[in-house]
Amino acid sequence: MSPMNAQSQIEPPLGLILELTHRCPLQCPYCSNPLALERAHDELPAAIWLDVLDQAAALGVMQVHFSGGEPTAYQALPRLVARAADRGIYTNLITSGVTLDRARLARLAEAGLDHVQISFQDVQPDSADRIAGYAGAHARKLAAAARVREAGLALTLNFVVHRHNAQRVPRMIELGEELGAGRVEIAHVQYYGWGLINRAALLPTRAQLDAVTAAVEAGRARLKGKLVIDYVVPDYYARRPKACMGGWARRFINVSPAGRALPCQAAETLPGFEFPSVRDRSLAEIWQRDPAFARFRGTEWMPEPCRSCERREIDWGGCRCQAFALTGDAARTDPACALAPDHELILAAVAERPATPPAFVYRRMEGTQPSRTASAVITSK
Repeated sequence: MSPMNAQSQIEPPLGLILELTHRCPLQCPYCSNPLALERAHDELPAAIWLDVLDQAAALGVMQVHFSGGEPTAYQALPRLVARAADRGIYTNLITSGVTLDRARLARLAEAGLDHVQISFQDVQPDSADRIAGYAGAHARKLAAAARVREAGLALTLNFVVHRHNAQRVPRMIELGEELGAGRVEIAHVQYYGWGLINRAALLPTRAQLDAVTAAVEAGRARLKGKLVIDYVVPDYYARRPKACMGGWARRFINVSPAGRALPCQAAETLPGFEFPSVRDRSLAEIWQRDPAFARFRGTEWMPEPCRSCERREIDWGGCRCQAFALTGDAARTDPACALAPDHELILAAVAERPATPPAFVYRRMEGTQPSRTASAVITSK
């Protein structure tokens, strides 16, 4: 099949992730945003976002995820939610929750918001606030979650798990149950961007991972039919890589605050790519014809051992951003795979995990280079 014919048979994306802004009151050291954060004056105006939503509906997108930074910092968010709802697209707000007061939530619910996902850093308030870099954050999140349920909206709690909070996963699941969430996501840190900078401070032990897995399995058994528990394991202890974003440019389009269309949130870290902008190109053209989206789509690009692997259409070669971050080559086999030529890089990182974690490098807007905050050291328990 010719490349043109292959492109013409591409299914529409399932979801559209709109990173409306990189502004955020939190400073999480594992943030999925790039190290070079977009300033407010570079953000897309509402008129372009509204047009993007119209195009998404025409393209066949079924879900839109309003993300950031903190998406509620974008003033026109209710207008965007209303447009997506009017076009029949399921709407999900991915929020820190700390600015989701009653009035703001009411406006979003009235606009047609379907679902809210609130991130939690821990279940212990002092630990949660230290990790977030925001005093009082945990209390605000609890209040926001209660408001979401009072408003009759679907609720997901997202817990990012690492060496500082892994022992409290059973309590995280209980909190989801108490707050009336329909879903709880237990997601280990993924180590690229801010997470990679903080890998030594965040990487759990194998024993911690095994305990978390056991807690998730026990929670699933106890709450079957009542609460869905999603589980994302850390690549550093996996035998095979995960299908990052469901495979490069197979299920999602991510749009940055400045309008760059990306196959995933971290793709801007890859050199040699010119990612298109929704300012001057349509979503359909980007999805179906753009060379950057086609670069790692499917299996033709794969080196060995991926090319002949029976899992090549399951994990789709793993994470391209992780491959680049660890090897300097986005086209290499993801080192998370035990069969990868570079798998020793993962093994070495695990072996070199320090007994005492270093200080966090917090996610901050100032400058272009992250800085280490000595006062943020959190000892393992």
